Amino acid sequence: MSKVLSMREAVSRFVPDGATVVIEGFTHLICFAAAHEIIRQKKKDLTVCRLTPDLIYDQLIAAGVVKKLVFSWAGNPGVGSLHSFRRALEGKGPEKPFEIEEYSHFGMVARFQAGASGLPFAVLRNYAGTDLPKANPRIKTIVCPYTGETLSTVPALNPDVTIIHAQRADAEGNAQVWGLLGVQKEAAFASQSVIVVVEELVDEKTIRSDPNRTLIPSLIVSAVVVEPFGAHPSYAQGYYDRDNDFYIAWDEIAKDAGSLKKYLDEFVYGVEDRAGYMKRNPGLAERLAITDQVCAGVNYGF
Repeated sequence: MSKVLSMREAVSRFVPDGATVVIEGFTHLICFAAAHEIIRQKKKDLTVCRLTPDLIYDQLIAAGVVKKLVFSWAGNPGVGSLHSFRRALEGKGPEKPFEIEEYSHFGMVARFQAGASGLPFAVLRNYAGTDLPKANPRIKTIVCPYTGETLSTVPALNPDVTIIHAQRADAEGNAQVWGLLGVQKEAAFASQSVIVVVEELVDEKTIRSDPNRTLIPSLIVSAVVVEPFGAHPSYAQGYYDRDNDFYIAWDEIAKDAGSLKKYLDEFVYGVEDRAGYMKRNPGLAERLAITDQVCAGVNYGF
């Protein structure tokens, strides 16, 4: 059965006000198109979770949809601070204040793993000698029943919805990813609902021809959205390159709340969908065009 929906319909149906939302992808395959639709629909009081809330969550904060941020690192990768994030936390701008709940990278991974496994918490050594447990009372300790060692624990994370960008999927939601991976699989399996956004919709035969590349199976997918260039300014391996110029430009855009608002007005509120976004960025597809490097095939015969 086809699960293909428009982005507007998928966000409307699976991202209610007050939801806990995850948009994952580690520098690669970050679904900015979904975040923009969340902003356009003026969702409220969201708890947003992500290992590395970079530009995508800076935009969500600027739009006022965030009530709480659960994360492990925040910044503009390779450039500097997230200015809307910082102004809101310091109370020095028009941005709506929000709560924060901070972990290490592995702490966030462990939370997703516990959630995906149906466990109430995860155990790790990650916080020995750090001050994070003082800043976050949800990080606790437990005595190992086998060795007597004191270990740290983090609670399971089970989002209401996880949004994953992938290169391709079939209409049922079997999604294939290659290139740099993050914690997409764990976040998806931990979630109540999963929206898969893809560059390309392919038939079941294509998916079955290379089954090991299927990261997210259809049985956990709620909706499939076909949105070419939906990960820009991040990248989709094999489809388009990372827009490093945009990440540099964002530093100046976001330094001033007024220029950030102007950006949102033009490129988010001012368009209906990703196709409209691309029209506002003439020459973008050509500038980020890739050089094909096709891997050798494998023989699945028996």
